[in-house]
Amino acid sequence: MADILTTIVEKRKADIQQLGMTFGFEIPEKRQRPVHDFLTNKGVILEVKRASPSKGDIAPDLDSAETARSYASAGAAAISCLTESNFFKGNLEDLMKVCKGADDFEKVSGKPAPAVLRKDFLLYPEEVEISYRAGADAILLITRILDEAVIVEMAKKATSLGMTCLVEVRSPADLEKLSAIAETVDKKYLVCGVNSRDLATFKIDLLKPSSLLAKIRGILGDDARVVFESGIRTPQAASFAGSLGFCGMLLGEAATKNLELRSQLVKSFVDAAPTKNADFWNSYASHSATTSHAELVSASPSNEIPKQVRNDSYRPLIKICGLTRAEDLVFADSLGVDFVGFIFAAGFARNVCGERFEKILPSLKNIRAKKVAVITDPLSPEAEMAARYVEEGILDCLQFHGIPYREVPQQLLDLPHYFAITEKSGNPEEAAEELFLMGEPRFLQDSKAQNYAIKHKLWLAGGVTPENAAGLAEKFQPELIDISSGIEDEDKPGIKNLNKMKQLISSLRGA
Repeated sequence: MADILTTIVEKRKADIQQLGMTFGFEIPEKRQRPVHDFLTNKGVILEVKRASPSKGDIAPDLDSAETARSYASAGAAAISCLTESNFFKGNLEDLMKVCKGADDFEKVSGKPAPAVLRKDFLLYPEEVEISYRAGADAILLITRILDEAVIVEMAKKATSLGMTCLVEVRSPADLEKLSAIAETVDKKYLVCGVNSRDLATFKIDLLKPSSLLAKIRGILGDDARVVFESGIRTPQAASFAGSLGFCGMLLGEAATKNLELRSQLVKSFVDAAPTKNADFWNSYASHSATTSHAELVSASPSNEIPKQVRNDSYRPLIKICGLTRAEDLVFADSLGVDFVGFIFAAGFARNVCGERFEKILPSLKNIRAKKVAVITDPLSPEAEMAARYVEEGILDCLQFHGIPYREVPQQLLDLPHYFAITEKSGNPEEAAEELFLMGEPRFLQDSKAQNYAIKHKLWLAGGVTPENAAGLAEKFQPELIDISSGIEDEDKPGIKNLNKMKQLISSLRGA
């Protein structure tokens, strides 16, 4: 079955064959407005968007010119206008109205008009000049749907007209095309975008943009302008995106549907400063495999993933939690686990506060795995101690276990962290969605009943044993598996059975 992106492209080709490059709309023979600079400073791109394949109708009756004026008043650095008609219900007339709305704002306010981006699934070099004549200051070029020669030709044409290219990338093959463009045109006309939404499946991964950030800078330079696209719907999530080091953020549905939030979304992104939490997730993303199955298919010339790639590219991360002894910690690290966890919570048999952790401390300096402090009460003395260890770099991050987002102080949220959903969190789908909306890119789901929300990247825990770990991995395809009591003897909480630990690793990764 064709993916959504392929369906959109094929339908668009058919429409062009029938209606021509302007889709039946009359556009000026010559451009009517000056070209505006696109995203020269950190800012937000707000999108004029009536519908989408994933959400259906969003705002089918919106007035594109009035929406553009509203976006400009809200502080948008640029305005994106969707001109795809079948799935997004936009057109070239919308683009021209958005340009007029931006210009009207400039006349009335005396402030510079936001630049206007034509966002579409552009396929042909001729569409560049049409976009220019219709008033666009920038165009979207989606590397995944364009051959290298074509996308380079389109970029050269656009930059010769003074237009900026927002080049969207998601895979290694896309980065090769970006390199070819960068070798051909002036980089001052290049902005790079990474969509957190996979256009084949429409699933969102908030860490996908971060996974390519360093690689894009390697191509375009340290001052590369990179845009975080899609997936942000709240000021909290906008602040997270803003802290990661992106020059821009593109907002569609959130901007269109929430009039009262527009200014706040813009301000949250622009004002966000780097945090240790952002540094942690940028590092995690850059070292983790985030290429989707659909992207592997599209990168293969035959559109079929070789069996070896299908079987060997998936390997869940492993976290050993509830460690209380240095010897267990060192052994786990020697087996190549990815995370190790220590519980800082009074009343738990595996609590390491005090003398227990003092004995573990000397071993930590040589541990390769990420070191996690698990807390259950953000205001407790144990949590304060754990936060201090993370602040000082002795431990790497905090796990807020069963704690609602709203109960965690901001100073802890600025430290490297993730949340754990437990049975007390209620409906796992609702709990997961709430964390996602707050801009939490990963969260552990601890469920002995193996009742997981699988809409987002899954980190699973609860009832995992060496005997069932491989089956859980095959069934749920989690990014991370967390195990604690499943590798202990029944009467020895906190004391790991080293043979069980070896058996677990072997079952998940091979002998």
